[in-house]
Amino acid sequence: MPTGVSDALSPGGRPMRLTTALICVSTLLLSGCTSLGPTTIARDRFDYVSALSDSAKRQMLLNLLKVRYGDTPVFMDVASVIGSYSLEGSLTGTGAYAIPSAVYRSGDQIAQVEAKGTYADKPTITYQPLAGEKFARSLMAPIPVSGILFLLQSGYPADLVLRACVNTINGLQNAYGGAANQRPGDPKFYELLVALRQAQDARVSGFRVRSTKGAQGVVMYIRQTRQQAASAMGRKIRHLLGLNPARQEFSVVPGPFAENDSQIAVQTRSILQVMVDFASYVDVSTTDVAESRVLSPERSAEQERMFPALVNVRQGYLPPGDAFVAIQYRNQWFWIDDHDPKSKVIFSFLQLLFSLTETPQAQSAPVVTIPAR
Repeated sequence: MPTGVSDALSPGGRPMRLTTALICVSTLLLSGCTSLGPTTIARDRFDYVSALSDSAKRQMLLNLLKVRYGDTPVFMDVASVIGSYSLEGSLTGTGAYAIPSAVYRSGDQIAQVEAKGTYADKPTITYQPLAGEKFARSLMAPIPVSGILFLLQSGYPADLVLRACVNTINGLQNAYGGAANQRPGDPKFYELLVALRQAQDARVSGFRVRSTKGAQGVVMYIRQTRQQAASAMGRKIRHLLGLNPARQEFSVVPGPFAENDSQIAVQTRSILQVMVDFASYVDVSTTDVAESRVLSPERSAEQERMFPALVNVRQGYLPPGDAFVAIQYRNQWFWIDDHDPKSKVIFSFLQLLFSLTETPQAQSAPVVTIPAR
């Protein structure tokens, strides 16, 4: 037998080498077939968080603009996000070797390798419009007094929380920019905000929960101190609210007026009222005002000093270069500058207010598990 034929048919010949190579490749592919699910968590969790956060900011800004222009706000919640993945692959190989003849010194080699792979990413995102009872509960119900307490305990300054969430405190009226019921605001309310912020920083006053007869209520305390400046803050707060100068704790109750000098009556706003007041400060074009497309609240210089805009929303006809959040509305661009930390913090605070009016559902939605292959 010729030497070429002997090498070809021997265990170390070319057909054996080709077969061995295909077996090795197949083994490597099969050994790498691990679960796809764990590898998607690090990527998808943060991608979805970023997408949900950005869309929530743009939705909030859009609804502020809709309220500013007299339109109805519409909120679309993302109820659930379910990711389904599949990865499939196959590898086939065929080979043939011809025995050399007397004419040719080596045989013809024929090899064919075919690989197929499919990848599918099929996320299921469920949207739920805010309507009906949920709309009324989330947007039109007054913010609970306990919710204001949670915000204060979380570290938000008292003047910001009360300026945004309260209509009146013991009859002192907050400013309101709603076109249908605009109010300039009581100067004493402004004095109260300043005094409460100073007392909060000095730890002279604060709010806490008190349990009485199986029920929980919110109380504001004004503690005694030997420091003259801090003591003067407490006296000023008592004077502005008409409180008993001998008491240190006062019950906080919902309502426009207190029944006695040991109560602090707080009339809170709804989320919709908060949005209307925020929206009244949004910068709009002079053309829209001149054409009566939008109303521009009239405020004196003194009113703007006492009750300035909490969030600075800018307006222009070109896309902003560096924005914290931006959206196009009525062929214009509206945005919050990324170099405006105060507006960014308060805008995020506005988004957090929605959770204060949420109540537990009677029945939770079922948990759906989609296998990742």
